[in-house]
Amino acid sequence: MSRVPVTAAADFGRVAVLLGGTSAEREISLLTGEAVLAALRRRGVDAEGVDPASGLEPLLSGGFDRAWIALHGRGGEDGLMQGALETLGMPYTGSGVLGSSLAMDKLRSKQLFVAWALATPRWRVMRAADEAASVVAEFGLPLIVKPAGEGSSVGMSKVTEAARLPAAWAEANRWAGPVLVEEWVSGEEYSVGVLQGDTLPAVRIETPRAFYDYEAKYFSDETRYHCPCGLDPAREADFARLARLAFEAVGASGWGRVDFLLPADGVPRFLEVNTIPGMTSHSLVPMGARQAGIDFDELAWRVLETSFGRATAGEGTHGTRG
Repeated sequence: MSRVPVTAAADFGRVAVLLGGTSAEREISLLTGEAVLAALRRRGVDAEGVDPASGLEPLLSGGFDRAWIALHGRGGEDGLMQGALETLGMPYTGSGVLGSSLAMDKLRSKQLFVAWALATPRWRVMRAADEAASVVAEFGLPLIVKPAGEGSSVGMSKVTEAARLPAAWAEANRWAGPVLVEEWVSGEEYSVGVLQGDTLPAVRIETPRAFYDYEAKYFSDETRYHCPCGLDPAREADFARLARLAFEAVGASGWGRVDFLLPADGVPRFLEVNTIPGMTSHSLVPMGARQAGIDFDELAWRVLETSFGRATAGEGTHGTRG
């Protein structure tokens, strides 16, 4: 999806910034939405925050022309809100229904990565706690256990002792499933933002915690971010190319973020695609954008531009300008 430039704030019309929602990531969505709302207003956009937690009536009655979706997790990032907006005929930012739902589903995402010849950590679906012994026999330790249908590391655990695997499975099973178990891949973690068909400079992440979990992502001041990431330019360009393929594999469009690990063998292992990444003070896409010369206000504007134009093949068109 290439850029459709917009030069005048009035061309956007009245914009609903959808924030909050009902998912486990509500507090982060509120932070993202408030930051985006402030940025759009600084640029003169007629924008108002709308929390769909209590229904869509404020969206229906607000006289809005388009929506900037700042909802993370289920109900906002999984195609549900995108489908509602399609039904209402209201243009919106980012990926369409298909790309949103596939990217939110970590199992389908991994299957698509494999189909597109992109490496991803080995995995299996763990359907019951009594599969623990066979899981450890297959992958060894440590392991990562996660719910397939959640984001921001919600319900995710690193398991270093076999005896703790049933409890980790039970925790993941509380959330949207199925439960995935992945082999542990040691290596540096990277994130690449995608904006209007281009990739942003990669960010390398370092955390003293067991892994880059919810606390490390949004609240810890001990997490370190490196942008420039330290890779030589040719390797960074190659990994950016692969990240763009991962983005396309799940049918994502407009903007987003692709995360991968880089182990000692030099082959990136793709973890997931985020179709509505965070826009908080600790968020990765704004870091990459800043390195590319795009400040936060311009980034919020550019994302809003994605409400115009055509999505990827198979997703149809939303928000055609004019």
